[in-house]
Amino acid sequence: MALANSNPNTPARQVRVGLIGYGFSGKTFHAPLIGAVPGLSLCAVVSRDAAKVNADLPDAVVYADPAAMLTADDIDLVVIATPNDTHAPLARAAIEAGKHVVIDKPFTLDLAEARALVALAEHRGVILSVFHNRRWDSDFLGVRRAIEDGLIGTVSHFESHFDRFRPAVRDRWREHDVAGGGIWFDLGPHLVDQAVQLFGLPDRVQASLAKQRSGAVADDWAHVVLSYGERRVVLHAGMLVGGGTHRFTVHGDAGSIVKHAIDRQEAQLLAGMVPGAPGWGDDPDPLVFHDGTAPPREIATLPGDQRRYYSGIADAINGTGANPVPPIEALWVMAIVEAAVQSSQAQASVALSLTDEERRA
Repeated sequence: MALANSNPNTPARQVRVGLIGYGFSGKTFHAPLIGAVPGLSLCAVVSRDAAKVNADLPDAVVYADPAAMLTADDIDLVVIATPNDTHAPLARAAIEAGKHVVIDKPFTLDLAEARALVALAEHRGVILSVFHNRRWDSDFLGVRRAIEDGLIGTVSHFESHFDRFRPAVRDRWREHDVAGGGIWFDLGPHLVDQAVQLFGLPDRVQASLAKQRSGAVADDWAHVVLSYGERRVVLHAGMLVGGGTHRFTVHGDAGSIVKHAIDRQEAQLLAGMVPGAPGWGDDPDPLVFHDGTAPPREIATLPGDQRRYYSGIADAINGTGANPVPPIEALWVMAIVEAAVQSSQAQASVALSLTDEERRA
């Protein structure tokens, strides 16, 4: 793939970014994180509410139509932060226009769409990446280090919760009965991606999805078990959890690690904190280590920093680093997300629909 500034001695140029969508994800996550990375310049936004965009980004050009921005010569990278059913068609149009592309999770609605985009990006010689920003969360980084350091020995049980307390069903597309709606397509990709980063591809997937809140029309409860031989990885998300659960619980043959609180970066962004400001990504909630004999021991949690995703994107476009989330890894996540839906419908465990080549990549 021929990229700009592939010579490491050449100063990296500013990557000009166009953001499609300025709803919750675009406004809360993408715009602030892009704005906090020196190698990126957020030049344009596609939105039907120009006043909303310009109140935050007075220098950005606002387009009402994605097609108009995709033909602009002054955009290098297109970031797609729109409803899930639009990810694939918008990404396809951006790639065909010769733009590098970042897609908010989930990658696509299914594995077939994901495969088609991966092939098209490879053919056109552009970078394609998926915004799996939770790889740079404090809670995950702390648990990952504990596992890699061998603190708890060989992992037998890994449990990851992404729970919220939202008893009332809200009128927003994520909670509608639409393709890509529901909690599994919303939070599941985060849980799956973190599990794959730690353990690779599972042998089988067993899942149960449910609509538990009064008036729910899309799944708002998900319980998914990934099997790795005798190891079990439990991924759970629910909307009726007022408290009392842990973000991570990990058991091994040398002890257990518990992490109670979730990473604070989303809360900091919602509070208006600028990424990189003092305290950004700090996590005062420690990991707690149990070995069955001594009193529990607290271990400081590593700070999180989701800016690292976009720093990696800037480096990849400038030819000075690797894509932080390569397409094949996003494809693996989609295979598991899709398998979970199939498992819940069939009420049976299923294997991943990946080719041998995709598994080896």
